[in-house]
Amino acid sequence: MIKTVIFDMDGVIVDTEPVHHFAYNQHFEDLNISVSDEMYASFTGFSTKNTYEKLKENFDIPHDVGALINRKRELFNNAFDQKQDLFLLDGVENLIANLHACGVQLVLASSSAKVTIERIFNRFGLHKYFSHVVSGEDFPQSKPHPAIFIEAARLSGTSIEECIVIEDSTNGVKAAKSAGIYCVGYLSPNSKLQDLGLADRIITHFDELNCELIRNLA
Repeated sequence: MIKTVIFDMDGVIVDTEPVHHFAYNQHFEDLNISVSDEMYASFTGFSTKNTYEKLKENFDIPHDVGALINRKRELFNNAFDQKQDLFLLDGVENLIANLHACGVQLVLASSSAKVTIERIFNRFGLHKYFSHVVSGEDFPQSKPHPAIFIEAARLSGTSIEECIVIEDSTNGVKAAKSAGIYCVGYLSPNSKLQDLGLADRIITHFDELNCELIRNLA
C-alpha cells in the first residue's frame, strides 16, 4: 500500500516554466549565447547548477558557475514577484489536500533551489501539507540521476515500494524509475518535448487521481 507521494514542483504543482524560460533567455542574451529549443528542453529536471555546467561545456562563458546561478536567480525572482497570473496547476491543490487529509505523507523533491521552493511554498501556502522538502541543489548530479528521489524516500521513513513519484519531465521519470519507485507521469500542456513513456501510469489531469486510487497503486 502506498504511504508516501513524492511530488516534483515545476510543471507538476505550479507552472513556473514560463518564468524560468524568461529568466534564462534574458540571461542567454546577456551572455551572447544561442541555446536551441532542443538543448533547453534537455535541461528540464536539471538543477540550475547542472544547467550552467552543461552550458559552459557547450559555450565559451567566462563567468564561474556560482556567478551565473546568482544572476539567473536574480532575474527569476524579479520576474516571479512581478507575475500576477501565476497559479497552482488545475486540480493539484485538491489532490494535495485530499491526500493530506487521508493520511498520505507528502514529500517535495524538486530540482529548484531552496530559495525558489520557499518563495512558491510561501506564496501558495503549501508548507502545511508537506513533511519534507528536498532540493536538487543539495546533490552533485541532477535528474535523471535518482539521488533526489532516494533521499526523499529515505526522509519519508517508508520503503521504496510504499512510495510513488509524480513527475512531468523525461529526466524526472527516468530518475524515479532508476530509484525503483512507481512513477505517475503528468502530461502537462506546459512541458515541451518531454517523453513520459517510462512512467507506470500517465495522467492528463489531477482529477484522475485520489487517495483511494493512489493507496492501491504499485
